[in-house]
Amino acid sequence: MVERYELEAFLTLAEELHFGRAAERLHVSTARVSQTIKKLERKVGVPLFDRSSRRVELSAVGRQLHEEIRPAWELIGAAVERAIETGKGITGTLTVAFVGPAGGQLVMGAAEEFRARQPGCAVDIKEAQLGDVVPWLREGVADLALTGFPMDAAGVVAGPVLVREVRMLAVPAGHPFARRTWVSVEDLARVPVLRLPESVPESHRADRTPRRTPAGRAIAPGPVAATLHEILTLVGAGRGVFPVGAQTRRYHPRPDVAYVPFGDAAPVEWGLMWRSGGGSARVLAFARAAGDLLAAHR
Repeated sequence: MVERYELEAFLTLAEELHFGRAAERLHVSTARVSQTIKKLERKVGVPLFDRSSRRVELSAVGRQLHEEIRPAWELIGAAVERAIETGKGITGTLTVAFVGPAGGQLVMGAAEEFRARQPGCAVDIKEAQLGDVVPWLREGVADLALTGFPMDAAGVVAGPVLVREVRMLAVPAGHPFARRTWVSVEDLARVPVLRLPESVPESHRADRTPRRTPAGRAIAPGPVAATLHEILTLVGAGRGVFPVGAQTRRYHPRPDVAYVPFGDAAPVEWGLMWRSGGGSARVLAFARAAGDLLAAHR
């Protein structure tokens, strides 16, 4: 019989791939994590991790076990937490992060709707940069985050898409593109495109700043910028261009930057994210409040 603490140690190590970090998350010693994993491997009959002096990786069997166990584990944890919170009512404090002023406006509106429904639960709101979103959710700095999609990363899950907006290209005001009524994704091969830092998940970087156009033409990488203000400053200085959502034109008008819609690009999507296994009653109630708020204004 496999014990609960063995599965918890396995899943945590599978996410961290580092015995020290797994031990910190589990609040036990590194030796305890190692002993637990060895005990579980004896029960399974094969190694679940490939270990060396430099790295820890899931074995083929370990990878399969992780893929099959993780969804069920998250459902069980969320169900227990929801049962506890339902029994005592939705109380406490919910911390919600947002990226950008449009995200802040939506979160504030959703927080008002949520507090009207759940007066026993307080809401704290924090502004985040794109690179903060995943670490804040993993580390419990925030329970929820409203951010641009996709944001695929271990340890976090995405809720439904809440907002879709026209994708636009931020270009220097004096650039020939600024005189157009629209641009094509293929035009990205003609100009440097600013890059996001590696702290932002690869899925998001690939969506905003792809390496190639749909036709396979290479896109020249421009400088790296960590915040939207840095991005727009570099765009205005002629250092490159950058794809943004239509709300950027409203919230960030600048004399040195023009916003030109794409004629052939998918919309930019936004939604709420939370920690894997963190779909508590409070989190889900806030997500419903945000969805209902937007539905009422459509």
